Amino acid sequence: MIVFAALAAGGAAAWWLQAPLSLAADSIEVSIEPGTSPREVANLWAQAGVRSNTFLLYEWFRWSGQARKIRAGSYQIGQGATPRSLLDKMVRGDEVLATVRLIDGWTFRQFRAELAKAPDLKQTTAAMTEADLMAAIGAPPGQRAEGRFFPDTYAFSKGASDVAVLKRAHRAMQRQLEAAWAERAPNTPLKSLDDALTLASIVEKETGAAAERGLVAGVFVNRLRIGMPLQTDPTIIYGLGETFDGNLRKRDLLADGPYNTYLRAGLPPTPISMPGKASLLAAVRPDATKALYFVAKGNGASHFSDNLADHNRAVNQYQR
Repeated sequence: MIVFAALAAGGAAAWWLQAPLSLAADSIEVSIEPGTSPREVANLWAQAGVRSNTFLLYEWFRWSGQARKIRAGSYQIGQGATPRSLLDKMVRGDEVLATVRLIDGWTFRQFRAELAKAPDLKQTTAAMTEADLMAAIGAPPGQRAEGRFFPDTYAFSKGASDVAVLKRAHRAMQRQLEAAWAERAPNTPLKSLDDALTLASIVEKETGAAAERGLVAGVFVNRLRIGMPLQTDPTIIYGLGETFDGNLRKRDLLADGPYNTYLRAGLPPTPISMPGKASLLAAVRPDATKALYFVAKGNGASHFSDNLADHNRAVNQYQR
């Protein structure tokens, strides 16, 4: 009789492990923090809406031998999930991921604002200064934040901290920058990775048509070679910061400052945006051109000129 009882119990257990769990909703989600015990994990699922016996769930976790392999993270199950598939999901770390998209050409201020809006990110940097934030992600001492985060779509576990995403974006930009620098033209006037990043950030803001990115970079590189001011509006706008009201005035162009590339030759002291991969590559390997000027044509493209007389004619044609 004892043998038959054991066989019956074993059969019932095998059936239970494969039977769909009773759920209070079509899908149920649970976030497991690091250090949560297997018993607490079972309780979390029960509180979230798994109607199966909490004690049985815990005993299954323990009896399986995999209770200590359950990973922290956010997990979601739907109708049809079984006790076995639930445990497998947590042991594999098959999490529900959220995403945040950071756009090419955004400033660091825009990056921070977008991260602050992400509902599934744990906000830990809102009160940090830029210097504190850069220290928190392990950036080199004194490194400014602008331009140092690669624009991309980042997936993360729900409940992850904004610092974790910023660390990934920071590492990604460093990798992309180093890869681009390795492909630089041998005659580039750029002297460092920082120069390349700064020029790429300007190219990113000045390019209306993606196909012209290399030509835009070529104009700026030509100007750098001969010591001619870059004369690019986006640097002026960046220098104005939050005071910029959407209208760039003559007085803004005449007001001296570190980002006034009309009055100062060379690159500004920092990047002015977060450039994407295409702008990084354009900055270090620009298109071969003799052009020193370009003007927007009003359709997203630009007209490029080799001399000031041609440029003035183009300005009259397209903008006056």
